[in-house]
Amino acid sequence: MILKPSMRSQVLPMPVVLISTVSKDGVRNAAPWGCIMPILRPLDEIAIASWLKRDTLENIRDTGEFVVNVPTVDMAEAVDICAKSFPPEVDEFEEAGLVPRPSAKVAPSGIEGCVAWMECVLVEEILREKFSLVIGRVVHLEGNDAFFDERGGMDFEKARPMSMILGPEGGCYTRPTTGG
Repeated sequence: MILKPSMRSQVLPMPVVLISTVSKDGVRNAAPWGCIMPILRPLDEIAIASWLKRDTLENIRDTGEFVVNVPTVDMAEAVDICAKSFPPEVDEFEEAGLVPRPSAKVAPSGIEGCVAWMECVLVEEILREKFSLVIGRVVHLEGNDAFFDERGGMDFEKARPMSMILGPEGGCYTRPTTGG
């Protein structure tokens, strides 16, 4: 079956992260993101693609900082709440019942209970007609001790980091598993 390029989301699982920012007025924002990737290795920089009309993008432009939070599948309800289109003056942490986690090197809070946190500063924005590509430098990377061993290895079965795949009927959350 030949698929249209717009149907790539039906065959390409995407990570699910919550990007937390704070507005110049101090309002916390948390938004789910799937268009994110590391830029080569090591994970010094990441790229996120954004529609042009997003509070998260405005906050990153205004403050130059953001946190990439890797949620567990148990956080699906909060992720769905954060996917709603709230006005910029609404604190999405409160709406979704998210507990803020102090960041080490940036102003925006991380989100408690996540698998890991990447604190980032804006390096560059590449503006296109319909989207923006944001490149951020990871200035602090931390994993949740509940999901990592002393060597830094993640227990995927315990952590259950979210990913998703879209289909004709909508999205479906998935997670990596250990196989044999």
